[in-house]
Amino acid sequence: MPPKIAAAVATILWGFTYIITVTMLPQNPMFIAAVRAAGAAIPLLVLAREFLPREWWFKIIVLGTLNCGLFFGLLFIAAIRLPGGVAATFQALGPLFMVLLAWPMLGFKPSRLKVAAVALGAIGVAMIVLKGDASIDLWGVAAALGSALSVAIGGLLVNKWGRPKSLLAFTGWQLLVAAVELSLVAIWLGDIPSSLDMTNIAGLAIVALMLTAVTFVLWFKAIQGAGAAAIAPLFLLTPLTAFVLDAIFRGVVPSWMQAAGVSIVIISLLYSQFIDRKALAPR
Repeated sequence: MPPKIAAAVATILWGFTYIITVTMLPQNPMFIAAVRAAGAAIPLLVLAREFLPREWWFKIIVLGTLNCGLFFGLLFIAAIRLPGGVAATFQALGPLFMVLLAWPMLGFKPSRLKVAAVALGAIGVAMIVLKGDASIDLWGVAAALGSALSVAIGGLLVNKWGRPKSLLAFTGWQLLVAAVELSLVAIWLGDIPSSLDMTNIAGLAIVALMLTAVTFVLWFKAIQGAGAAAIAPLFLLTPLTAFVLDAIFRGVVPSWMQAAGVSIVIISLLYSQFIDRKALAPR
């Protein structure tokens, strides 16, 4: 499969996460996140059959917490409390967060054009959050922003630290760290359903295997084949897919102000990716 096709398939599948969360899964975000992480970690580690070098143990705990633990937990809180398209739009802000954080973390100073792209994205977010025709849950917004921020920091640390040779092991061990953390949080909070029906079980299997294990492999293969910069704009397929699914299956249509805000966020992301590729200059 060509790299860009693989990336497109992965991002479209991620857009299904939100509709599956509200229609097929128990409304226990920490439990769902733990099952997602564990269900994806096990097959990846079975395929990799590799331990990471000792010098990576601490790093993998940090990366697993940021890229999977916090990310999954906050993502499912947002998915439960927000319309799918809105939650997915906040997830797509990760590249803009990375622009701002690259300066203090990596020493790369954003140009004025990059800062303008971030400001434009912030305006779009404000329009989505403003009430318009439909109110937005602010706790859901905070969770969505927190998940995007968490994975942005994790991505920058991967850029700073690099990664071990085995991509499957690198991904699988991060997911396993998250599975342990999220399981402990779910037990501590009592965020465990009293029972599961067949729909719940099917939904959990889809989220863990199709929307995590398979998509992570497709995404990382795409990065290896085409480069992160070339496929980053395909992240926009996730909120677009989520909006379409929300409209078809739940009859949830954004207000005109929210639709305009989503459009502005998309424009800011495209602008950041295509117009100003060389905007980061070493300090």
